Amino acid sequence: MQPSKKWAELLGQRTSDTPPAGKKPAGNELTGDAGTASLEFITAGMILLVPLVYLVLALAAIQAGAFAVEGAARQAARVYVQAGTMVDAEERAARAVEFALADHGVSAADASVTVSCQPSPEQCLTRLGRVSVTVRVQVTLPLVPDVLTLSQAARVPIEATATQQVSRFWRQP
Repeated sequence: MQPSKKWAELLGQRTSDTPPAGKKPAGNELTGDAGTASLEFITAGMILLVPLVYLVLALAAIQAGAFAVEGAARQAARVYVQAGTMVDAEERAARAVEFALADHGVSAADASVTVSCQPSPEQCLTRLGRVSVTVRVQVTLPLVPDVLTLSQAARVPIEATATQQVSRFWRQP
């Protein structure tokens, strides 16, 4: 019969779960690694999670800019070909671009809008004429400070073009 652990320790005897003299104990008894797995998991998780969250934020800003310029160009071309006069067409297109960009949180002041017409560039509203509207904007990546002109380097240019045809039944009022 073997003595209990407590008596074996008092008597200096070896029990079945203590290593022989001169041998190192197995596992965490000597190294003291108990509880470090959670710390390693949190550290590695943060090192991987922070860049991933920034990537998602940056892609969301770029995608919002892409949706904004595409919608702005499409709406501006649509309202342009439906207008009665050139002055009215330009006002409607400017308003459409402003609203479309504002819907996606992009400033209309930063946008550049170009209107081109075919077959005659000086007269856009002709029957079966084509009106192309190009909207350009530069989207600033999130969380980039304005120091040392880093915000200029961290801008992504986005451009969209939409073309609409003037109705064959169009007539000047």
